[in-house]
Amino acid sequence: MLSNDACRLATGWLLAFTLAGCLPEKPSAATSMPMKSDSADAPSPAAEGGWRTLFGGGSLDAWRGFRSSRVPAGWQVVDGALTRVGQAGDLITRDEFGNFELALEWNVAEGGNSGIMYRVTEDAPATYQTGPEMQVLDDARHQDGQSRLTAAGSAYGLYPAPAGVVKPAGEWNAVRLVVRGSHVQHWLNGTKVVEYELGNPDWEAKVAASKFKQWPGYGRAARGHIALQDHGDRVAYRDIRVRALP
Repeated sequence: MLSNDACRLATGWLLAFTLAGCLPEKPSAATSMPMKSDSADAPSPAAEGGWRTLFGGGSLDAWRGFRSSRVPAGWQVVDGALTRVGQAGDLITRDEFGNFELALEWNVAEGGNSGIMYRVTEDAPATYQTGPEMQVLDDARHQDGQSRLTAAGSAYGLYPAPAGVVKPAGEWNAVRLVVRGSHVQHWLNGTKVVEYELGNPDWEAKVAASKFKQWPGYGRAARGHIALQDHGDRVAYRDIRVRALP
């Protein structure tokens, strides 16, 4: 026969084994991952590092016309894209941004021209008089494509973008615009095409030698609106997201 101590030890092991058999199995990594949303909008900030949707295929609530409280009729949602379909004027975000990363896709018609401007204020009559621009262009058919300073992806009129990165008119181009303090990066289709410092000697020299020298507020604001330019041509934007940077 077992001693009292041995009986108690055997009973304890039997109880532990029984309880272990009743516990649920630990979920695997595959079963514990959340399902990806099928929504047309971008993932929520909680899911993807602070990203916020500015346009996801439906609502235009995040936008208004430059120096206007409404979205101009010339900007409409067509096949899930924010599209310039007629005379409209530039479109700006209702909110202002200082340090941020912007992600979007654009598609321009043959011979088309548009632009993405940032830190735009409404102190001047036009968006391009305060906000530096990342050029949106059909390089092959528009005259601005003849100079890398005004070609797709460039910091318009100041810093050139390399050839061979932009896709042809009618195809979607992916953009990342990163603005942190005075440091700016333009990314086009996964390639960093432009990098510069606002306000440094090189920037100041280039501005002084350009048409922008006539506007003292150009590139000076620490925060402002993001703008989509109406340059008279059909252009579409989609999957527009932004996130604040420290």
